[in-house]
Amino acid sequence: MLFSVSENAQAQKRKKGKKKNQVEVVAKPEKKKAKTITDLVKSSKKIDGLFPIYQDTITGTIQMIISDDQLNKEYIYFSQIADGVMDAGRIIRGSYRGSKVFKIEKYFDKIEFITQNTSFYFDPESALSKSKDANISNGNMASIKIESHDKKEGLYLIKADKLFLAETLSQIKRPNFPGRPPTAFKLGSLNKTKTKIKAIRNYDNNTDLAVEYVYSSPSVLNRGSNALADGRNVSIKVFHSLIAMPENDYEVRYDDPRVGYFTTKVDDQTSTSSTPYRDLVHRWNLKKKDPNAAISEPVEPITWWIENSTPVEWRETIEKAVLQWNVAFKKAGFKNAMAVKIQPDDADWDAGDINYNVLRWTSSPQPPFGGYGPSFVNPKTGQILGADIMLEYVHFTNRVMYDKLFDLTSLHDTFENSKTEEDDNMYCSLGHIMHENTLFGNTVLKATNATDLEMKRMKKEAMTALIMHEVGHTLGLNHNMKASQLFSPEQLADADFIKGKCLTGSVMDYAAINITKDRTKQGQYYDTAVGPYDVWAIQFGYTPFKTKLERTELLDQSTKPELIFGNDADDMRSPGKAIDPRVMVGDMSNDQIRYSIDRFETINTMMAGIKNKFTKSGQSYQELRQAYYILSGQRGSAANVISRFIGGVYVDRAMAKQKGEKQPYTPVSLTDQKRAMAALSKYVFAPDAFNAPNDLYNYLAMQRRGYDFRTPEDPKIHRQVLGYQKNVLNHILHPNTLQRITDSELYGNTYSLSTFMNDLNRAIFKADIYYNINSFRQNLQLEYTNMLIDMLTGKQNSRYTNNAKSMALYNLKNIKTMASNTGNISSRAHKQHLRTLIDNALKEVK
Repeated sequence: MLFSVSENAQAQKRKKGKKKNQVEVVAKPEKKKAKTITDLVKSSKKIDGLFPIYQDTITGTIQMIISDDQLNKEYIYFSQIADGVMDAGRIIRGSYRGSKVFKIEKYFDKIEFITQNTSFYFDPESALSKSKDANISNGNMASIKIESHDKKEGLYLIKADKLFLAETLSQIKRPNFPGRPPTAFKLGSLNKTKTKIKAIRNYDNNTDLAVEYVYSSPSVLNRGSNALADGRNVSIKVFHSLIAMPENDYEVRYDDPRVGYFTTKVDDQTSTSSTPYRDLVHRWNLKKKDPNAAISEPVEPITWWIENSTPVEWRETIEKAVLQWNVAFKKAGFKNAMAVKIQPDDADWDAGDINYNVLRWTSSPQPPFGGYGPSFVNPKTGQILGADIMLEYVHFTNRVMYDKLFDLTSLHDTFENSKTEEDDNMYCSLGHIMHENTLFGNTVLKATNATDLEMKRMKKEAMTALIMHEVGHTLGLNHNMKASQLFSPEQLADADFIKGKCLTGSVMDYAAINITKDRTKQGQYYDTAVGPYDVWAIQFGYTPFKTKLERTELLDQSTKPELIFGNDADDMRSPGKAIDPRVMVGDMSNDQIRYSIDRFETINTMMAGIKNKFTKSGQSYQELRQAYYILSGQRGSAANVISRFIGGVYVDRAMAKQKGEKQPYTPVSLTDQKRAMAALSKYVFAPDAFNAPNDLYNYLAMQRRGYDFRTPEDPKIHRQVLGYQKNVLNHILHPNTLQRITDSELYGNTYSLSTFMNDLNRAIFKADIYYNINSFRQNLQLEYTNMLIDMLTGKQNSRYTNNAKSMALYNLKNIKTMASNTGNISSRAHKQHLRTLIDNALKEVK
């Protein structure tokens, strides 16, 4: 036992009866013995696995074991939404949040979780690789105190609540984006008291935790939708997965711009190439059992489980759709690469378990998609580690908000262009397009007295096409919006010719439903087989190439017409975006203009009869209203398809000197641009465009539902029609389009800017400017005139070229000259309005 003597004389104690100078020696307390891991986990339940977890049986708090051999090793973190709400910004069941690589490091008495930067490559043979960490930041996600260290076993115990019960590993609550209305619904702050761990699953190669995050606010301005029981307290459930870095013989495959795979982007910092890219293709680690066989079964197939929540009557259709991809894999050298099983009703695993690839079903109050096929990968190699397909029951129903579905704003901006920091996968909105298409098909079939069998066939084909598309995503393929060019309108109207085929080059397109103008010739509605591009793309991704030449020879086939490719980066669904009119959604055939005209004429013919077809004794007029909006929306889609040919430029991605290559940029021919302009004049801008029988409008009434009813309830017909027309004008008068028309005159465009804008002026004014002008045309003419004025004096006028401004000024002066004081009172007032607007604008022009 050790003793010490105090140095402070004032603090010395003397006992009675002892000598005056005798100092009491005080014993120093024994050093408190450090608690062992066993001591600290004695009231906890152990869940063994990759990272052993101890959960306290009283408080629910968790502790985690890290071993010496796990330090300085790389792992993968992945998360997905187990359950959420659309109100929170598309944080909904099945949403994948991306994956990232992290290391576990020890820093004195702390364990740290460090995100690794995987965006760059340094050739280890290059001296530059010695500076590979320069000016590149990793991310310290968490630094947690070590509670106990077992030196003998090489184990560290840390408290893990901070790791999982806060937004440490992944940002869950979306940031407030600039411009968001102050009245919009907002999640409250993370409530640490209410947030809790719901489940822990531990395996040899992954540790998974299900956490319920509760966001609370004492008061809310917007209470959210009826999906929220209490807008002040909203639960978001998240699956977190810590995954061992795969140790296998996976071979990375690098991307090529002629074929469309999802990729992990990697820049080669030691390359002098003009394209220093080592972008990793996302694909499964599919290996042949017999490497020497031309066609072999895989060592391990890509196995899909049909969730037990799947409607029984659709399981066979879904299974056949998944297995369609075996046709493509056979060309890549694999037999039975895809396998399908059904989740037993008594299964002891959850569909959110990353160890299972599951076709999952929901029936959400606000359906975010009809189908969505995400996957997650090893960011270091591109190997797909798992996937799910989310399907919404709304695909089979009429449960949809028509005013939103066919309104003035684009659904695609809502569902495809929003992005979170960790959500790098493109969301697929094919489900919405398919739902629009199927509703249109339903309307056409009902209006033409189709049988129940025919209706069932159409829906079965729709489900087959949707499943094949989403499975394609989980195999690594991204969209191919150019694939609809495969067949001519005549071939698509030939039922015998298209039977059992893919109607486009790829199921990865967003094509229109194939509705024939002549209803007696109706054949297939949707794709029922994978297309030639799909087969070729799977060959590129999965063929075990023996030589580089084999790969090159396969890619050199990209110039074949059936293998053309263009994805979301190239598509023209948004005004002014991209340049190739073939890369478009909602189109069909290798003559999109003619096919779209046929769609207009089919709908215009049907409009006259829908009042009788969709009015049922004893029922409300909701179904009639639905039919009207569905048909009108399809006319709007056809108009957008046609408009993209104005100022369009065909793009070819072939490599230089590749066999069959074309020049990269070829402007759309004068003939096709003039055809497109003539179609817009007749079907979009004419005085009778978007016509419907006047007595139809009286019956476009919504069914009342208590107080949940929109007021004023009258149909906004003029706003709707003007919306379709504005969508077209927004593209053909977009500064990008007008500049491209002028620039492309340098390399082959013969539809000059002056000719186009003169044609547009005539299309909008010539038919009625000297006579009576109906209210639809008045709206259109004013909107167009204001657009021309904005080109000269608006806030964005600097984006327009000088020659575009000159033509705008020229057209305004022509409009003023034409707008003489003739016609009825309404027409004269309208023309006076036009003249006043132009006069005021001309005063500002310098």
